[in-house]
Amino acid sequence: MINKWLISADELNALTGSNTVIFDCRFSLADPQMGKSLYRQGHIPGAYHLDMETDLSGPKGLHGGRHPLPDARVFSSRMRECGVNHNSLVVAYDSNRLAGAARLWWLLSFFGHHRVKILDGGLPAWLSEKLPLTQESPAKAAGDFDAIENPNLIVDCDWIRKNITNRRLTLVDSREAPRYLGREEPIDPVAGHLPGAINSPWQQVTNEAGLTKPVEQQKQIWQALPMTEYPVVYCGSGVTACVNILSLSMAGLENARLYPGSWSDWCSYPDNPIEPPLNPSPDLL
Repeated sequence: MINKWLISADELNALTGSNTVIFDCRFSLADPQMGKSLYRQGHIPGAYHLDMETDLSGPKGLHGGRHPLPDARVFSSRMRECGVNHNSLVVAYDSNRLAGAARLWWLLSFFGHHRVKILDGGLPAWLSEKLPLTQESPAKAAGDFDAIENPNLIVDCDWIRKNITNRRLTLVDSREAPRYLGREEPIDPVAGHLPGAINSPWQQVTNEAGLTKPVEQQKQIWQALPMTEYPVVYCGSGVTACVNILSLSMAGLENARLYPGSWSDWCSYPDNPIEPPLNPSPDLL
């Protein structure tokens, strides 16, 4: 295997046995129906489709961000009807530099399932090997997966408020630099970042083809930053931050926590401080 969390297209194609469950996690923030549409056009044989809005996230509210964590019971039910057992090997893939696949990878870890692989390079890597696609959807199954939350893997807005000045904490903003700097904000109503956060855009974990960079390069990403013993990773809504958590794990840093609500939750509270401040002077930008 490439890495304990990764699997190549050839390795996935060579897997035999009935205890592997494959999930197509393709999605688009701009078009919530795109993932399902792409799945219907063609997907890896045997793969089930997971929708970012309904399967990999929970209902939205005033606070909690654009992609709240799914309810454990609802998530368990979805996994079971796709045949996921407590000892199943789950393989996740997408076509967006691991963003959707890493979300499922992280969610399964959060809910207590650790036999998970991400298809390195996603569907483009599968197609580059001239491997087949299908339009047939697998039948519902009857797994025994039981989601058990691990609260040690997450923090919320209140926790960050109380710990934001803690020098042992590193807030890692996973968004692109222009959003981190407050120069643009195409999705959320307020631009900027959490006070004291450093920036490590999630796209640098992979190359242009969507393949993960070697472990040494993953280590270099984090060695170049002022990291402390307690990294908390966030993005716009807790999805692409999971790619950075994958990178941290590949680099041997296993204690990262996710702020699931991320920037979309933080900026929903008018009294929360942000950097740069609202209406910053031009020299700050």
